Amino acid sequence: MNKIGVLTSGGDAPGMNAAIRAVVRTGISKGMEVIGIEKGYEGLLNGLFRPMNAHSVSGIIDDGGTILRTARSMEFKTPEGQAKAAKRIEDTGIDGLVVIGGDGSYRGALAIHETCGVKVIGIPGTIDNDINGTEYTIGFDTAVNTALESIDKIRDTAASHDRIFVVEVMGRLNGSIAMEVAIAGGAEAVLIPEFKHDMIKLCRNIEAWRSRGKMSCIIIVAEGAARGSDIAATITQVTGIETRLSVLGHVQRGGSPSAKDRSLATHFGYYAVDLLAQGKTNLMVGMLGGCIHASPLEDVIAGGRSVDTSVLNVVDVMAT
Repeated sequence: MNKIGVLTSGGDAPGMNAAIRAVVRTGISKGMEVIGIEKGYEGLLNGLFRPMNAHSVSGIIDDGGTILRTARSMEFKTPEGQAKAAKRIEDTGIDGLVVIGGDGSYRGALAIHETCGVKVIGIPGTIDNDINGTEYTIGFDTAVNTALESIDKIRDTAASHDRIFVVEVMGRLNGSIAMEVAIAGGAEAVLIPEFKHDMIKLCRNIEAWRSRGKMSCIIIVAEGAARGSDIAATITQVTGIETRLSVLGHVQRGGSPSAKDRSLATHFGYYAVDLLAQGKTNLMVGMLGGCIHASPLEDVIAGGRSVDTSVLNVVDVMAT
């Protein structure tokens, strides 16, 4: 393995730069030439390559986002686009490719491997923590802590005004962020896409809490479960209690990565390059049972990681 490429694909996540740094420096330590591919698969199609060295990744471990940038590519999803990308790789002499992203990115990696035979290794980078084959994805811990910081401040205002706040967090198909911040933030309820919510029951609970002297509460809503504005409007209509909405939005995807995400990204990046050096391919680096683990990409993309809905019971008990 003489030359490897690294790219970031899909949504950005805190810790991606730490992973890039680990890939570059591990590759260099093994005598490899490392090529950074800018703007994901779109950049691969357009030949946006740049040589990477130890200096080019200096001081980025604490930076959010991705220095290689990321973009969606409709052309790459076509057989013609994948053939074009494979030709770019062959012309550049890249032997191995590290793809930092989610399961959609891995489908692209497998397509390239099948087209030109380049060895590919995936690193899970997404704030949603919804990838099979790993208990944690790069960016999840930071996103949770970012959301939690805002929720702590919202609770101060809710308590001061005896108000209900609905806080909408990211999670279009997965409720991992919502569940984690609900537990850590002491929320009274959480609504997630994986579990059908009962608005009448929620409203009755709010009324019961008020009757016992709990005058304010926080309701966490994953964006894929319902529109936060609809939840807030229904609570106001049914209970007559003033309810406000706060949508945290893309702030959850930015910011300096947490210590956990930096460490995880560094371990993943090191192990990804080590696998390529061993001649391995079509694997994703992850963490299972507290240990670094490699899973076949075919298994990873077979289905997303499901959340443990029993955590909803914990939220309910803590709300009493």
